[in-house]
Amino acid sequence: MWPYPKVIAHRGGGTLSPENTLAAMQCGLDYGFAAVEFDVMLSKDGIPVLMHDPEFGRTIAGAGSVAASLAAELQEMDAGRWFSDKFTGEPVPTYEQVVRFCRNHSIWMNVEIKPAPGYEQDTGRVVAEMTTALFADVGVTDLAHLPLFSSFEFDALMAAKHAAPNIPRGFLMDEMKSDWRAQMQELAACAVHTNHKYLTPGMAKQIKDAGYGLFCYTVNTPERAREILSWGVDAFCTDRIDLIDADF
Repeated sequence: MWPYPKVIAHRGGGTLSPENTLAAMQCGLDYGFAAVEFDVMLSKDGIPVLMHDPEFGRTIAGAGSVAASLAAELQEMDAGRWFSDKFTGEPVPTYEQVVRFCRNHSIWMNVEIKPAPGYEQDTGRVVAEMTTALFADVGVTDLAHLPLFSSFEFDALMAAKHAAPNIPRGFLMDEMKSDWRAQMQELAACAVHTNHKYLTPGMAKQIKDAGYGLFCYTVNTPERAREILSWGVDAFCTDRIDLIDADF
């Protein structure tokens, strides 16, 4: 149900580096993490890039949006200075660049498909098609070496399912929905991804009894990690890679 690592570095390097950058992936690796989660969105010209927010202003200074910017323009923007002067000039990476980095360092990937509003199906399809090409050398049953898609957007995951049916999928839900079983079945998803803050032992048991993997975000204390693992949670991501070891 969950052939993947147990502890995953959130957005690459958690609180220790600028999220969704190659520097973040290197940071996670330096702390011993061989599993990362990151967000993928489409540029104006349909190139998947790593970004969480559709609008600029937090990790990218100024006004504007990812969907209105060419990939080449995004790669010229500073995605590191917001975090600290040490990372000034750190660029927005493309999805392909990050996949190649991770594969070169044997890092497993939870790829969150994070579409800008209105681009759900396009984002799911393009990310899935590129992933298929980038993992063409990996057997379809070799799950431990394939990435896992996840998304809050049902339509994005459905598009990914149609474009790359052999890449596993996890459905993200902040709080569990009443129709979660039907949605999981329609997506042919293998795992539920949910906010640990709203998970209960009873809900964890329902998910596991239904035969699904169970992943939680974003767990930042060892005490909470131990508690949810005792409920049957298979894995979680963390920002505090300095407090929670990769082999926790």
